[in-house]
Amino acid sequence: MLEHGTAASKVAGYRKKAEDIFSGEVQASATIIDARLHHIPPKQPQGILLDPALAVKYRLAIFDSDGTLADTLPWMRSLFNEMAGEHGFKRVDPGDFERFRDLHGTALLRELGLPLWKLPRVVGSLRRRMAEHTGTFSLFPGTAEVLHRLAAAGVQLAVVSSNSRENVERVLGANNTRLLAHVACGVSMFGKAARLRQVIRGSTIPPQQAIYIGDEIRDAEAAEKAGIAFGAVTWGQHTEASLRAKNPAEVFATVQEIADKLC
Repeated sequence: MLEHGTAASKVAGYRKKAEDIFSGEVQASATIIDARLHHIPPKQPQGILLDPALAVKYRLAIFDSDGTLADTLPWMRSLFNEMAGEHGFKRVDPGDFERFRDLHGTALLRELGLPLWKLPRVVGSLRRRMAEHTGTFSLFPGTAEVLHRLAAAGVQLAVVSSNSRENVERVLGANNTRLLAHVACGVSMFGKAARLRQVIRGSTIPPQQAIYIGDEIRDAEAAEKAGIAFGAVTWGQHTEASLRAKNPAEVFATVQEIADKLC
């Protein structure tokens, strides 16, 4: 009788333990679903480890630099005609810059009379001028707060830019640069897709959980070639209409919206 009672007690104990485990798993699942529906960080049930990335839309956010994070386009435009004279391509009247916003790639090069073989020399000259510039460059207002908010939510951050690493990190500053898990700079005009794929491989995050955020049509095309989502910002080089024509997964009208939509 004693042995029978002990066995029954053990069975009851095992049943109670199984019920507790099942209850915890149900609670965890409910918490995750609630977080996805309401875009809030899930509370961690006692004894259940949750993946913090479940509450974010993308686990890897890759940024372009100039025109997306860094407000450097006005300075670049101020040098445009000086560089046109130096490298032998068409000068542009200040009033025509708006018309040129919807041109990109080979169409832009044809309009400027700039042969493709000259492009690396022009880009290199611009990078050097930026490195030698004694003034200061600024991030778009709110950029630092957005980067820190994304990082705190568990999103891996990266930059893929045609500018040099020195220039990118100079504008970002040390406190923002340290948040970046991956930096790929000095990318050629048509080489962003390859660098995006390289960053994704290094991150070990699936492409479907990554987004490239930029201000140019070539950013959208690079993201498509790399098999990842594209997020268009409306304050940079190309117009919102031209970027929407590329069917971006996200459109950001303000810097703050990046964190609001991704977290």
